[in-house]
Amino acid sequence: MMAELLHPFVFLLASPLLLGVVVKVKAFFAGRRGAPLLQPYFDIWRLLRKEMVLSRTTTWVFLAGPATGLVSVILAGLFVPMGQVRAPLGFTGDFILFAYLLALGRFFTVSAALDTGSAFEGMGAAREVTFACFTELTLFFSLIVLARLSGALSLSRMIPAAGSGPVPAAGAALLLVAAALFIVLLAETCRIPFDDPNTHLELTMIHEVMVLDHSGPALAAVSYGAALKFYLFASLVAGLFASALPLSSAWPWGAHVFALVLVAVMVGVVESAVGRLRLVHAPRLLIAGGLLAAFAFVLVVKDVP
Repeated sequence: MMAELLHPFVFLLASPLLLGVVVKVKAFFAGRRGAPLLQPYFDIWRLLRKEMVLSRTTTWVFLAGPATGLVSVILAGLFVPMGQVRAPLGFTGDFILFAYLLALGRFFTVSAALDTGSAFEGMGAAREVTFACFTELTLFFSLIVLARLSGALSLSRMIPAAGSGPVPAAGAALLLVAAALFIVLLAETCRIPFDDPNTHLELTMIHEVMVLDHSGPALAAVSYGAALKFYLFASLVAGLFASALPLSSAWPWGAHVFALVLVAVMVGVVESAVGRLRLVHAPRLLIAGGLLAAFAFVLVVKDVP
């Protein structure tokens, strides 16, 4: 019970720390000391203290983008379990609401970018929705596979019990789903090879170009929402790892934290070893993630009696 009460606090407070782990791993591979682990917290606090500048051409939609994006990610995170720790919210079929909450945040973020009338931000918005067509399909396929493996339709039961179901091909299907969700993680959180959150070249940006006109607290909300989204998708991948650990039931928080750090390290390794893909090649990797989830779906359907 205590673990479930701690769930929202850990989600809200520890999310930026994972981005610090990614930065540390990238600095290690580059032979540098790198920024401190708490640097994402310092950046958010710095933005909160800055003045917000608003264009006279924008409307209420411009400010609704960061606010709705942040709230939608927070609500979606309350449905995601942390390993064996149940989520605060949950009901049968909640994985559909989870996916559409993320889509709602994306819709308002794209609308805020279009509200500026900027050609660059419109270009980023077009790229964002194009990639979303692939990632949402992969996400739904993955969640359907987890539902079949666990025999449940709630995220709090689907993820922890996915590897303990009666399906013979559960191990292979889980491996494919974990790989597919990791690709979705990289795309949805704008990481290399799909995007570079540290770039300043408008012609190569996707997510960052949509928030070029945001500043101060609005940009802080965008940055914090990005950290929460990274933690959310990392929890999905880590949940599959943590459920397979022998101590996951007796030591739920420890197993989940270990799996979360492992996912963050994997992201750092990928960003250090792989370059950013050209935009024309990025959809191919997204399609590969969708095929992995589709193959996992075929495996679990084949084993239906």
